[in-house]
Amino acid sequence: MATSSKAKQRVVFRDVRIFDGVSDNLVSGDVLIDGDRIVGVSESPVGDEPGRETVAVDGGGRVLMPGMSDAHVHLVGNANTMVDMVAGSESHIALNGLAEAGNMLLRGFTAVRDMAGDTGSLKSVIDRGLFPGPRIYPSQAAISQTSGHGDFGFVYETPTALGGAQSRAEQIGFMRVANGEAQVLASVREQLKKGASQIKVMVGGGAASMYDPLYTVQFTDAELRAAVDAATDYGTYVATHVYNVTGIRRAVEAGVKSIEHGHLADEETIAMLAERGVWLSMQPFALGDHHYPDPDRAGKDREICTGTDQVYEWATKHGVKVAWGTDLLLEPQLAARQSEMAARLGDHYSNLDALRMLTSGNAELFRLSGDRDPYRQAPFGVVAEGAWADVLLVDGNPLEDLNLLADPGKNLSVIVKNGEIVKNGL
Repeated sequence: MATSSKAKQRVVFRDVRIFDGVSDNLVSGDVLIDGDRIVGVSESPVGDEPGRETVAVDGGGRVLMPGMSDAHVHLVGNANTMVDMVAGSESHIALNGLAEAGNMLLRGFTAVRDMAGDTGSLKSVIDRGLFPGPRIYPSQAAISQTSGHGDFGFVYETPTALGGAQSRAEQIGFMRVANGEAQVLASVREQLKKGASQIKVMVGGGAASMYDPLYTVQFTDAELRAAVDAATDYGTYVATHVYNVTGIRRAVEAGVKSIEHGHLADEETIAMLAERGVWLSMQPFALGDHHYPDPDRAGKDREICTGTDQVYEWATKHGVKVAWGTDLLLEPQLAARQSEMAARLGDHYSNLDALRMLTSGNAELFRLSGDRDPYRQAPFGVVAEGAWADVLLVDGNPLEDLNLLADPGKNLSVIVKNGEIVKNGL
């Protein structure tokens, strides 16, 4: 399931300062790409190969870095309004998602982990080189209990568990409602059948949903263990949406490998994540990232945002493995805030640590998919020999000014994904 490079061309970046995604120093030199891989990183100039055309890019001392990744996106959810999701055709929803995938690539995001949505077909056409977009790690439908964070059926509708029809969110493959171990097992296996590289389960309340306060804990211990068992049997893992302490602890005890959000955790629980080696996939949420039409959901959003600074501080103190993501949803007009939120990571970490998280750090989390990893044939998130050829040429030094990432149209001079130059502003 690896990507196939449309253009098996040879590209050399000359006179660049290289941030390799890991090291704390920039190294001056050349970077050679052949087809879809990086084949040379050298401090001495790379020469031409007889008989082969080489596209030479004069970096002019600019910084070359790995393509960035976003650990928590919703391609179809981010690209469509609530009206689109409820009233639009499935092709309308999917095509908006495909357009947003191209936009994300032009913001410098060459890999994303999609955490709810029917994105398998988007991934397929992008991997075949038919449309531009990042590498996609799909979760397919997120799994929720009745009256959980992913239950978007109206209150007057009979739940599916009691004989009712599926909600619109289930019909379009955005959510799957399951109750009891048997339904959870079937739901996890359904997403794996549809190409999920990891599984997303809702374990607590959220802001976007109407029926579940933030304090609620969702799915029993047995249900969560069933989800983990089914994912483990396929060589992958479960990630859980959850903010509150009880839900986080229940998820960790069940064997979940990634906590999505966690903004309402206490210090003891954050320390536990470090002890157990569980990832915290967090977003630097601030007021204004999301807007809700009613006081209840707006109030939940405010409560979530109050936890951002403190949880980041505790995670750093205790050495938690932290990934970065955005979780923007249902407001396409705010989709470009993805870049601003990347730069905002510098409010909580040094520029170096933020850049590591945006590149090699996120990639480490993505790799938990194991045999389900669709891009396991090569590393990404690094500039190194043998890695996927996903690189950015930055007009400026993001190690000194992370805010450069907030304006990709201006500051990302060249974008290469899978060896193909998708933007060249030089």
